Amino acid sequence: MAVQSTVENLEKPGLGQILRDTKYVFWREMLLPLRDPFSLVFSLLQPLVFLGLFGPLLGAAVGAPAFGGQSTLQWFLPGVVVMIALFGTSMTGSNLQYELMTGSYERILATPLSRSSLMIGRALKEWAPLVVQGLLIALVCIPFGFVFYPLHVLFGLVILGIFGIGLGALSYALALVSQNKEWIFWGVQQTLLFPLMILSGIMLPIEAGPDWMKTASLFNPLTYLVNAERELFAGSVGTDTLLGLLAASVTAAVGLVVGVRAINRNIS
Repeated sequence: MAVQSTVENLEKPGLGQILRDTKYVFWREMLLPLRDPFSLVFSLLQPLVFLGLFGPLLGAAVGAPAFGGQSTLQWFLPGVVVMIALFGTSMTGSNLQYELMTGSYERILATPLSRSSLMIGRALKEWAPLVVQGLLIALVCIPFGFVFYPLHVLFGLVILGIFGIGLGALSYALALVSQNKEWIFWGVQQTLLFPLMILSGIMLPIEAGPDWMKTASLFNPLTYLVNAERELFAGSVGTDTLLGLLAASVTAAVGLVVGVRAINRNIS
């Protein structure tokens, strides 16, 4: 009854309450990686391996014209940053599954925290290291020919944060639906993750694929996000940036609606 009454009182929290509660949730979630900074350092290795080993092979296999006049590194690095964000925020629900098993999730629901802040705070926890990682990777790549546009890169990371809120909320909802059946969460997450990556052109230019892949990519919101990041990392702001921001905003809105409903359905 206490949890139910709390839900009724928090059905329409104000923006100020959401921001305040998000700060609390974000800090709570950040305590774990801050106590174990080695995991953040180790997470830099995978994108550097992709850039160092896959990047040269990509240029040799596809050819320069497929990159729209950009260098291989200038084209490929934004995709790697998007991939980091995709892997991180799509696994937001995995931590929730552990809390569901230990009972700490029920204690959180009994607090006067807004439901949206529970998902936004968790997603931002995955986004915060991305900012550091993205900037460090960009700086490391400068001696190898990458042209660094600080303000454009920062704006690109903000767009990724908006997208991550939506994707993290969807991951949160999936964890609630599949609680006590972890294999469902990982099965759905892995089944959707890689087709979305391939059809967005993160790893290879989608223009090099068959017509059906080009058509399918138009219905993939990640496509517009990747194009926006590549435009921004190249030092430009145009139509692709606006479409990417729109796709990120729609994903965030849909994710929060689905996530809040999943929470309310779970405790009703």
